[in-house]
Amino acid sequence: MKRKILAFVLSAAMMVGILSGCGTGSETETNTSGNETNQSSQGEGQDTQATPTEEKDVVTALLPPVSGTYQEKIMEYVDKFNEDNPNIEIQVTTASWEDMTQKLDIQVNAGSPPDIAFVGADGISKYLDLGMIIDLNEYLTDELSDFDDNVLNYFRNGDGTYGLPAYCEVQCIGGNKEKLEAAGIDWQDIQKNGWTYDEFREALKKGVESDGSNTSCYGFVFACAGVTAKDYFSIFVKNADMPATFDKDLKYAYTSKNMLTFLQDLRALIDDGSMPKELSSVDAGKRWNMMLTGQTMITGKGLSSFERSAYNNNKLLEEGASDAVEGSIPVEYIVLPVPVFEGQQNAYGAVDGYICLTGEKNPDKTHLQNVAKVAYFLASGERAANTCQELYLSPVCDSGRESYAQLDPIENKNEFNTECVKLLTTQIAEARPDIPAELSAKAIKIEDEVIVPKFQGLLSGEVTPEEMYQAIVSAAQDAFGEDGCVSD
Repeated sequence: MKRKILAFVLSAAMMVGILSGCGTGSETETNTSGNETNQSSQGEGQDTQATPTEEKDVVTALLPPVSGTYQEKIMEYVDKFNEDNPNIEIQVTTASWEDMTQKLDIQVNAGSPPDIAFVGADGISKYLDLGMIIDLNEYLTDELSDFDDNVLNYFRNGDGTYGLPAYCEVQCIGGNKEKLEAAGIDWQDIQKNGWTYDEFREALKKGVESDGSNTSCYGFVFACAGVTAKDYFSIFVKNADMPATFDKDLKYAYTSKNMLTFLQDLRALIDDGSMPKELSSVDAGKRWNMMLTGQTMITGKGLSSFERSAYNNNKLLEEGASDAVEGSIPVEYIVLPVPVFEGQQNAYGAVDGYICLTGEKNPDKTHLQNVAKVAYFLASGERAANTCQELYLSPVCDSGRESYAQLDPIENKNEFNTECVKLLTTQIAEARPDIPAELSAKAIKIEDEVIVPKFQGLLSGEVTPEEMYQAIVSAAQDAFGEDGCVSD
């Protein structure tokens, strides 16, 4: 155990993005300027004095700002739980998304992680390798059936269940309704039936507004500065007939010739003039600013909560408020699926939730049972309903849906968007609990050291699609051997 914990230092960099909500990178909350809302409030649950005859079992949790008011509401929930469960006391430490990674790394490296942490499902393989994550099958039975199985599967590996989902956020793209319609794009049909890459490419050309060499509006802009380029690659590659990094025979999938075609197709969107040549320097804030100021018809990545962000900025414009985004125009945000390059629609589902950890203290069964009970409390019912409503998502558990039905409906919600997200949620790429943790770790290493930097070079024009493809093939064959890679 100690040796593996010390080894964690060497892989700490791999944690970046996994704890970002949304995944890398994942943006969970966006204000009207398009920047992630990173609350840095620090706090802990209030201590409740145990009775002299019974010592409380303390369960610790490290939680980020999952939604705009999550960290405030979670303290209210915790106080109520502590009141109703005299033998257990939840103690919460809150952190911003940036602080979350550092705090968890430090505690894990010290061998004393929190009992519960909020992470992306992609992160469980690391904790499995460290031997620090708890299999909830040993402590929960009926509670697991509360969750949608296709979403819960993201927290499974082999026969174990290593976390409980708070939500499934479909990461896709989104458009400006007025500009889509001006370009003759039937967005309602696309929401229902999707579109091919060729249809997408031609639609983007129609969205470009230019005067000679000066482009005032692009067809498509995606945030690709730094590690956000990973989002563009990861979200789109699932629709290139590569829904996972390994096929069902556990061969590394990105060595397929589909990868070369996929890279050529993405580069073509820049060469067409439908995307900025400076795409690799566009960060999340600039991307959203370009959407609100009419400089792009379609933006990515797209999250359900962007509809609310656009609506809030529209209200500020109507009121003549000074804090509306400078130069912005009224925008009605439309959810759109990612185009299909090859195969079928495989939406990218960012599944985040609660994992239970154990370090060198070797807690007894009673404590672990209480930890699992608290994790289920946080992931279900009223807590799930309020979090999902604030993020414009549908709960992924029955108890959450029951509580959601009791909430006041969201005002001015575009129901076409709601139905599109529901459909895309049914189309998320299948979870792959059959992929061994050690293979996943090697694939992440290739992603961090080869795919992300080469993809940034591809977007800036410094690397050709052929060069990037060969770099992936070489790294994969070194890691998995030729027989461990797809060859078609």
